[in-house]
Amino acid sequence: MRLVMWDVDATLLRDRGRCYGAYVSAFTAHTGREFAATLVTGGRTDRWITAEVFAQHGLDPEPPFEAFFARYASEVALLPPGPGPAEALPGAAAVLAALGADPEVVQTLVTGNIAPVAVAKVANVGLDRFLDTTVGGYGDHHEVRAELVRTSRARAEAAYGPFADADVLVVGDTEHDVQAALDCDVVAVGVATGRTSAAELAAAGAHHVLTDLSDTAAALAVLSAPGRPGTRYPSDRP
Repeated sequence: MRLVMWDVDATLLRDRGRCYGAYVSAFTAHTGREFAATLVTGGRTDRWITAEVFAQHGLDPEPPFEAFFARYASEVALLPPGPGPAEALPGAAAVLAALGADPEVVQTLVTGNIAPVAVAKVANVGLDRFLDTTVGGYGDHHEVRAELVRTSRARAEAAYGPFADADVLVVGDTEHDVQAALDCDVVAVGVATGRTSAAELAAAGAHHVLTDLSDTAAALAVLSAPGRPGTRYPSDRP
């Protein structure tokens, strides 16, 4: 069995601000304050981001956040259906479909998004049918991304049985995704479709680096090949 943990934004899709407006609306409704934060979101968890947002507004940066996250999820649920400005990235559907056809592969999400927002994003662009989102790791759980990997693996193993370290792959577009995989001694696969370049992903320690997912055969060669956590793969690195 193989467990593939996908990041969402800039790895599988571009939301293009669709859910950002819901976040801002939720913040104002929850706090009574106009939103005036400067966000750095790539590879970070919603719990991490929200602590920073609250601090920038002079609010307690360490509340539970559950009530705010519930309001955020409800605002996302009110968004009109259909992708609108959002879109799946080239090749994402084909790669997920090919992996999904293998009964020995479990695909899920490990993402900084809170769970209902992550599920809504992938559903909105038609990728949810390839994923078991019930065993994912999400940004409402912890600020540290490696903890999301550990949570997802524990959930997946409870549902499907044990996975070898070499058969757990974290796929993402930032150095945070790579570091989370390395911290958990599993396979880090970088995809250079975000703001982090292929060279930067390689320098961060990714075992494999893909330019994007548009070449299905190349992506499957990495995602289906035996992995060796902690070992660098020079042929895959730019």
